[in-house]
Amino acid sequence: MSADPSHVGVVLVAAGAGQRLGRGMPKALVRCAGRTLLEHALEGVLASGVSHHVCVVVPSGDTELRAIIDSLPHGTATVTAVDGGASRPESVRAGLAGLTESIQIILVHDAARALTPPQVFRSVVNAVAGGAAAVVPGIPVPDTIKVVDEGIVTATPNRASLRAIQTPQGFDAATLRNAHAHAGVAENVTDDAMLVESLGIPVLVTDGDPLAFKVTRPHDLMLAEALVRQAEEVNR
Repeated sequence: MSADPSHVGVVLVAAGAGQRLGRGMPKALVRCAGRTLLEHALEGVLASGVSHHVCVVVPSGDTELRAIIDSLPHGTATVTAVDGGASRPESVRAGLAGLTESIQIILVHDAARALTPPQVFRSVVNAVAGGAAAVVPGIPVPDTIKVVDEGIVTATPNRASLRAIQTPQGFDAATLRNAHAHAGVAENVTDDAMLVESLGIPVLVTDGDPLAFKVTRPHDLMLAEALVRQAEEVNR
């Protein structure tokens, strides 16, 4: 089931400092094959056509990312920017405040997952429109995973039941707003699905995509650049 793009909002989180990437600038400003990660990420959101309302969360006091946002073509979508907070949950809450109350479905997406294909956005939105309160894309985990306590293995989960979770994560708007309202300080929260899970609400997992990997370290950026160059060659 598809959703009316006018009823879908996207919070694009681009407030990360990018310390592990080691470029001395906010991660969203780092260039990948000649364009910033923010540009790649925003292009994917808009190309999906799922939303007419995008709120980009940028580092507090930023002017460069805001200028980039203003310079890009947005088509029929309205793209705004708000300052983020000291933690990811605080930044997402700032993005939620930047969306109108009439929004019925909200996607939360990390700009660091800059190459996420448009189809991932569509499948997540369609799953929420079909009745799921919370939806996350995920891919199978190829490695054996160990649970470790003080250097000692305490368990080996069955990897058949494990998924590496990506973004965009999609939610019924009321469910997500309620989860954040009850989150408190929300320390050690790494994604919004965790907040919804804490309320006892089921989270549906749909198929993710290997291209939705997170650019975190230098080798991730090298891979992203190679993939963008390869796609450019194919499309020439």
